[in-house]
Amino acid sequence: MSPFLGPYTGFIVLSYGLAALVIAALIVWIGVDHARLKRRLADLEARGLRRRSATPPEA
Repeated sequence: MSPFLGPYTGFIVLSYGLAALVIAALIVWIGVDHARLKRRLADLEARGLRRRSATPPEA
């Protein structure tokens, strides 16, 4: 064990590793979901559906 972290070195390292793994998984999940939603939006727009926010407001 490390003299700097005392007897809890294993727990501390494991906790930081697990936290880093969860954060990396969330980043990957967000990237995959973003790509999926962009494809879905492009598919809807190709079929002629438009976003309401894309049309200029009528004044």
